[in-house]
Amino acid sequence: MKILAPALLFATLFTLNGCTAMPPLKSPEPMLTAPQTQYDARIVQPENNTVLTPEELAQRLINTDVVVVGEYHGHHGAHLLQSRLQTALYRLRPEQILAMEQFNLDHQDELNRYLQSETGETEMIEDTGAWDNYRASYRPLVEFARQQNLPVIAANAPADVVRCVGRKGPEYLDRISDTLRQKLPSDPFMDTPAYREKFMAAIGASHQADDTMSERMENTYKAQLLRDNTMAARILQARAVHPQHQVLHLTGTFHSEEGLGTVALLKQRAPELSVAVISPVFWPSDVNEAPLDRNRAKGDFVYFIQPLPDEFQDAERERAAMKARFSRSTEKTCD
Repeated sequence: MKILAPALLFATLFTLNGCTAMPPLKSPEPMLTAPQTQYDARIVQPENNTVLTPEELAQRLINTDVVVVGEYHGHHGAHLLQSRLQTALYRLRPEQILAMEQFNLDHQDELNRYLQSETGETEMIEDTGAWDNYRASYRPLVEFARQQNLPVIAANAPADVVRCVGRKGPEYLDRISDTLRQKLPSDPFMDTPAYREKFMAAIGASHQADDTMSERMENTYKAQLLRDNTMAARILQARAVHPQHQVLHLTGTFHSEEGLGTVALLKQRAPELSVAVISPVFWPSDVNEAPLDRNRAKGDFVYFIQPLPDEFQDAERERAAMKARFSRSTEKTCD
């Protein structure tokens, strides 16, 4: 299923009048090998088709203000790459900040207490509402930051607020406390047209013909924007507190690939910052598809990983599981 791409042709130089060389043909794709395990990641710089190690990637990022590593949540290849890059960047530039979508800003104090060894790991996980896969996916990154006394930023918007904006619309922010509202960005729904188009396509814009569904989708999009704007603002706040520090930001790839989402909003808010995007790509199952063909624009760098296994083969069980997940998310009210 994951087979090496077919052999690629090398460019040939031609001469005119015996001395003037024609411009070389476009560089062929790198001779990538398919990831062999769920831990493997093959890093490529699409601009020049260069295959890189994490250490070589760090060398190219040494002067970048914000390094954004997209992930498929829970993929071991993504998380191992993040950890290796974190340490490689630290060796070159110890002034580092770890910013994480995986913690919400309203739990920054609880996270700080753990970083200062005032609480234990289980206490921190309970107090911050950490993701279920914290120990398997994010523990190495947080522990490295803790051991080196580096700031860790809870970058995401409060989960309850995001959920209620998705249900009630942006006006829900008028109901939250002034203290919490002040922690959110001043323009929480800043937008870019390309991101809206991508989001609507991803969640099924065909339903927009129904006015009720259109309103629901618009609210869902506003909730997404609240996350992205909050993460962008939190990165800038961290840079203001820690000038000249490099930010390593971890986020789901939808928030960053193609330079959209959090990345586009970060650039709108601070165009002077240099930002690099590193995006995951699943290795293609089609043996005739060159891995970079449709993925060059996903990031300044991309990394190839094995696809995740299917969650379900039984459609009925999948529907039941989705219904159960949705039911749990609606238990809390927004009144």
